Amino acid sequence: MKIQKTSLHNEHIILNAKMAHFAGYDMPLQYSSVKEEVIAVRKNVGMFDVSHMGEFLIEGPQAISFVDYIITNDFTNLELKKAVYSPLCREDGTIIDDLIAYKLTDNQVLLCVNASNIKKDFDWIKSQISSFDCKLKNLSDEYSLIAVQGPNAEKVLKEVGIKIPENFPYYSIINNGLEKDKLLIARTGYTGEDGFEIFSSHAFACILWKKLKSIGVVPCGLAARDVLRIEVCYPLYGHELTDFITPLDSGLSWTLKTNRPNFIGKTFLSNYNPIYKLTKLSIKNGIPREGYEILNQDKRVVGKVTSGTMSIQDHKGICMGLIENKDIEKIEKYFINIRGVYCEANIHTKPFITGGHK
Repeated sequence: MKIQKTSLHNEHIILNAKMAHFAGYDMPLQYSSVKEEVIAVRKNVGMFDVSHMGEFLIEGPQAISFVDYIITNDFTNLELKKAVYSPLCREDGTIIDDLIAYKLTDNQVLLCVNASNIKKDFDWIKSQISSFDCKLKNLSDEYSLIAVQGPNAEKVLKEVGIKIPENFPYYSIINNGLEKDKLLIARTGYTGEDGFEIFSSHAFACILWKKLKSIGVVPCGLAARDVLRIEVCYPLYGHELTDFITPLDSGLSWTLKTNRPNFIGKTFLSNYNPIYKLTKLSIKNGIPREGYEILNQDKRVVGKVTSGTMSIQDHKGICMGLIENKDIEKIEKYFINIRGVYCEANIHTKPFITGGHK
């Protein structure tokens, strides 16, 4: 498969970024150090090239009702210019992808999907649309996407001329016309901090990146992004979320609004008892990595780590893992098997880090 490049690829090369293949793209893994990039986002501001993400436009009189039908969260009752996070599920409740749906107008919806699932998502959505009066377009190749994240994100964007309304709420979006200059500004992100995602033409993205770099915004790579999202316990498709489990198995029960008339997977999920529970664990020494075994007090394997890292802020190993739900009440202690050493783990009921999003 041919490896693709984002519109900002040359900028990453100029900055001597360490590059890696991800979801079919040559993407920046890190620029300076993961620690420096994570701290920049938590304490100041950083920027990410996330142009590999997919964008679908759904247009027509029934665009809103169609999106409400294909996702598990409530989209019909969402205000205009607002967004919602949701799984995209099959009839058997298994997760095709997780996405953000933006309600642009009464007849326009933008979906932002994971890069690795663009074709799968588009084919699935297209297969469901025939009975609705709306059309689906894949605009993924037309948009670049820069995420500006951190407590000073709004300040630096205003400094480079990006107009942001006063009291612009979290999970909101404004647009300057899809056909004219492709500029959309969303107060969303994947770090837990305040921030914005700027959907734009490729040419504008290059201009914006250079402007932000010139005023000291720190470029950040995928490695820092992964640490940041694990610290605030955001799931990632292919790790916490897969084709084989449901939102109820993966800590996303809050995204299921079953009081709505109908959505794909409602019947199954309304009567489903979860097989797994997404659990948060930390250890004092060592780093829990994806695939490591999670054991109970009897050293019986009860689950596996789905994502793990060393927390930059807490200086300890942290992870999320899927635990068998059937005997979870009987588990008194957790251990993680790190290369044959059973490290006792502390369980957490809340994210490891409390982000600063609005």
